[in-house]
Amino acid sequence: MPKPLPNRLNPDHYPVSLTAQTRFQDMDINGHLNNVAFAALFENARVQLIRNVRPWADRPANERTMVAAMEINYLREGNFPDDAVICSGIGRIGTSSWTIEQAMFQKGHCIATCDTIIACRTDNQSKPLRPAIVEGLNAHKVRQD
Repeated sequence: MPKPLPNRLNPDHYPVSLTAQTRFQDMDINGHLNNVAFAALFENARVQLIRNVRPWADRPANERTMVAAMEINYLREGNFPDDAVICSGIGRIGTSSWTIEQAMFQKGHCIATCDTIIACRTDNQSKPLRPAIVEGLNAHKVRQD
């Protein structure tokens, strides 16, 4: 696994952040956050980001988005009961899909990154992104500097 780019390790580079409490049930037998907990924390923050970005009011009834792929890279152990700060933003924007880039922090340290590809579909076929979606995505990009 290659190291994440430096901009991915800086919470200030993400347009949206969410603080989440970890739970006792999130621990594994070794006493640190398990991989399912990481996935759930990223998912909750990803949904918040999509709700901020996507124009729901004017979307066609048959337009759907779906997770096409997701990759989590674990950089450090996560711990209970420390809060997790999940930072999210948009990475690559394609013709019919986009990538959500996320990083999870505890006590100021990045403990994981997550890249999720979201695909837009209509009637079970890939659909080009509407201009309103592209505009919303561009407004929530992760800073690259």
